[in-house]
Amino acid sequence: MTKPLAGRVAVVTGASRGIGYAFARALAAQGAHIIAVARTTGGLEELDDEIAAGGGSATLVPADITDYPAIDRLGAAIFERWGKLDILFGNAGVLGKLTPLGHLEPKVWDNVMAVNVTANWRLIRALDPLLQKSDAGRAVFVSSAAAYKFSAYWGVYSISKAALEALVKTYASENETSALGVNLLNPGPIRTAMRAQAMPGEDPGTLPTPAQLADASLALFAPQCKANGSVFDYVDGALRQRG
Repeated sequence: MTKPLAGRVAVVTGASRGIGYAFARALAAQGAHIIAVARTTGGLEELDDEIAAGGGSATLVPADITDYPAIDRLGAAIFERWGKLDILFGNAGVLGKLTPLGHLEPKVWDNVMAVNVTANWRLIRALDPLLQKSDAGRAVFVSSAAAYKFSAYWGVYSISKAALEALVKTYASENETSALGVNLLNPGPIRTAMRAQAMPGEDPGTLPTPAQLADASLALFAPQCKANGSVFDYVDGALRQRG
């Protein structure tokens, strides 16, 4: 039986743990070849072992997402090997520091913006020509409710996610008449290391797992998905489309 994403090529950033790891596994189980990008080589190797054990395949790219020349080289390598890209899952992100804006160190601000915003623009810049060669390219970027809640002390993360949403929705508008669908995913509270960093007193056992989120989100990557420019919120085990 042919798998739904057989023959499709997917880039997943932040793939060595958490949400990225779970999505890479889920997409591979659907038949996609995974190009897994992350800094942590050990996590990537574990992912590769799990994907191979499930009968899938992956290419590992140990790289910092803020190494922008490496992103450009990635685009060139994908073109040489596959000539196209079907799926981009822009997941890599950092929280920064929860503190008043006036107390935030410039290096923290610069790093959060580099990872959460600029790196995703560089991915678009490098990979859009490849996504356009797909018969049904799908690009999904991970946002957050922080993009519109503007809570005290969450400033740099909130601002970065608001900027990411502006970036992605602009990209979606530029693709209204193309075969490429561009959307945002707001996972909500998920059992991840970043969530534990932000909410250290929270019981992680009360939260959905990244794998549950991935299973509920697979339809966003399917050729049959017609959404473009939307935000999908993960609520009560399912996705809700808005905007």
